[in-house]
Amino acid sequence: MNGILYVAIGGALGASGRHLVGLWAGRSLGSGFPYGTFIVNIVGSLLMGFVIGWLLTRDGSDHLKLLIATGFLGGFTTFSAFSLDAINLLERKAYSPFLLYVGGSVIVAILALWAGLMIARKVWS
Repeated sequence: MNGILYVAIGGALGASGRHLVGLWAGRSLGSGFPYGTFIVNIVGSLLMGFVIGWLLTRDGSDHLKLLIATGFLGGFTTFSAFSLDAINLLERKAYSPFLLYVGGSVIVAILALWAGLMIARKVWS
């Protein structure tokens, strides 16, 4: 199977998952804060660290990396939606939520990726 097809399949599933999380977050948590994007970026970063840590222990994992990391998690997480949500908060003059969202997304996502990588290293070392 061509690498592009792995990315396309993973991306379609990831984007669909992101959409479902967004719908759930909007219904469950409200629409005053971009909870859906925040959740997928944090969860996706954790999973990216975990998956990459796991794939580093496997030979011939190129197709899995394309399917899961590039495709699924690339489609699931979204920096462009993050940026749009940040601007929307600024335009509404919601400065405290803006700072919480931007700072929290970046810092917590990096920490989550690190945690996923550490977990994977412990589990598969």
